[in-house]
Amino acid sequence: MVEYPSADTYDAANGTVHTLAAGDYRATVFSSGAALGRLIWRGHDIVVPVTASEIPIAYEGKTLVPWPNRIADGRYSFRDRTHELPINEHATNSALHGFGCWVNWETVELNSCEATFRLHCLPRYGYPFHLITEVTYRLTADRGLCTEITSTNVGASPAPYGASSHPYLTCGLAPVDECILTVPAERVVTVDDRLLPTGTVPGGEVDLDFREARAVGPLQIDHAFGGLPRDEWEVVLRHPGAGLSARLTATAPWLQIYTGDRLGRRGIAVEPMTCPPDAFNSKDDLIVLESGDHHTLRFRIEGSFWPNT
Repeated sequence: MVEYPSADTYDAANGTVHTLAAGDYRATVFSSGAALGRLIWRGHDIVVPVTASEIPIAYEGKTLVPWPNRIADGRYSFRDRTHELPINEHATNSALHGFGCWVNWETVELNSCEATFRLHCLPRYGYPFHLITEVTYRLTADRGLCTEITSTNVGASPAPYGASSHPYLTCGLAPVDECILTVPAERVVTVDDRLLPTGTVPGGEVDLDFREARAVGPLQIDHAFGGLPRDEWEVVLRHPGAGLSARLTATAPWLQIYTGDRLGRRGIAVEPMTCPPDAFNSKDDLIVLESGDHHTLRFRIEGSFWPNT
């Protein structure tokens, strides 16, 4: 059981902690990484929780900007210039998940059901662009937790950009092997031994077609998915025994699914992404923010009983 002190805000390993409440929902958000620490519906965890004092071991709840996933060898070219980023995942020799995960974001708005964090991403070696990103968590009784990630290019030159978030859906921390998963994606990104993309194939070719709900079982997944509906789509994790469901709804063109093996398979990472892995090199769905432009990624997490009641 994860417990937090009763105070609404205090300083801890994950920065300042804010508690939000609306209807049957309770949420905890952290200023470090503008992260979601916990989300409860009717007393059940529907994301894998992180305590205020622990360092997340698998990016739980973190905001991923100005790129999600991996940039191969930390190197990319943009507008005829080559840039080199720090390698922070040495096992794959990649630059992983941007700059925002392990810094303390400024809290700019706060009330009982909403919190907004802001980060100035200043120009630096490897990313000489100036962005301001705001993340808003808004908890409502009828729609669960709505998240918005908005980045604005306040610099003078165009900037390559991508965004995501890293929540782990769970059905009350039940083993994912016992759960049923639905993912409305037609295609899967194949990867090499460094988890870097090698192409895309229909999900059925690699036994990763979850368009029809199916049991996760012992399957290990750490893949990006494409071919998602252009309009709003949802990923649903259900536990038949508990009758509990957790769902994430978004409109992003890409999605990363990870079966949470580093977390004891208590939840599945469901990461809506604006671009696939290594998009700074492939340019696939890479967003280019011109000076003054902004982009917003929105998604929502809800709990329900299955069948819905």
